Amino acid sequence: MPEVDLVFPRAFVEFVNPADETEVMRCDLTWLTSSYRCIFGQGCKGIYDTSPDTGCCTLGAHFADEDDEARVADHVGMLDETLWQFHPGRKVKKKDWVETDAEGDRKTLTHEVDGQSACVFHNRSDFHLGAGCALHALAFVLEKNPLETKPDVCWQLPLRRTFREVERQDGSSYTEVSIGEYDRRGWGPGGHDLDWYCSGNTEAHVAPEPVYVTHEPELVALMGRAAYDELVRHCDAHVASRSARARHPAARHTGARAVGYLDVKTSAPRRRSRYPRCSE
Repeated sequence: MPEVDLVFPRAFVEFVNPADETEVMRCDLTWLTSSYRCIFGQGCKGIYDTSPDTGCCTLGAHFADEDDEARVADHVGMLDETLWQFHPGRKVKKKDWVETDAEGDRKTLTHEVDGQSACVFHNRSDFHLGAGCALHALAFVLEKNPLETKPDVCWQLPLRRTFREVERQDGSSYTEVSIGEYDRRGWGPGGHDLDWYCSGNTEAHVAPEPVYVTHEPELVALMGRAAYDELVRHCDAHVASRSARARHPAARHTGARAVGYLDVKTSAPRRRSRYPRCSE
């Protein structure tokens, strides 16, 4: 069975954010110590079977807020025809890459090529760089991490950060910051209708290093360095415990080994990409 059930026992850890005592981090250790990796171009079937070659870029990317759109706009202005297959060939205008959905929310433009829909920044396989994100390629050229050039939702997936205000019995309160798996439910009701999805799919749990190592830059951006360093300590302990909950069920089906941070030889792990490696 390639995709495991959405509901299964998970282990969580809670700790006060060392950089902000008003926040309590709640982190999914089962997910963060899993062997998940993006397999775009290496087995990814796409979220819709009508667009199997465009991965999770089929629907485009919704902007988190105005700052997110403005940051992306700055980098869109740096793209040229060598990085962006669908560059308009003139000065780029907002209408070339931004649209609104049925609810009026702003997002990247989608278009159809050879019957497959995708974000306008998704270069297709016949492009000289191959299939992949133009903004990702730009990050390589600029020697930046892709999280600096792409919409927030693009670099955060498959991580999910949520906030909740919690009131204790003594009347005090804190902000709970949860870090976990961006599974089908994170897409809303429509997530259950996706034809294929990766985070709980055994085919994607093949990384030699755990998520909390391979996604260090993204986790630092979401949590802050101090909280991330504390997370590493808890993840190391969780893996060392060999608890039954130390393994994501998708990893159990593949036989992938849970790997601790201290087992890893490099402090700057990189995820494979069909594009040149970025400064991850």
